[in-house]
Amino acid sequence: MPFVDIRLAGPATREQKSGIVADVTRSLVERLGKAPGAVQVNITELSTENYGAGGILIADRPAPPAREDARADGPR
Repeated sequence: MPFVDIRLAGPATREQKSGIVADVTRSLVERLGKAPGAVQVNITELSTENYGAGGILIADRPAPPAREDARADGPR
């Protein structure tokens, strides 16, 4: 039974998390031949105030510039 742990820096919508679970499950079914019901996916949302990299909190990092081709719900 595969277990997948995903940690996100910041929140995601319920729809985004549902899509992640579906995509990860589909990948393990296709690539490893696992039964969909056997795939366990855990998503943990980390507060950007409780996570740091490069010596600073993620919450303190400047926002990256917006891309013109970026979609509100992320790539598909």
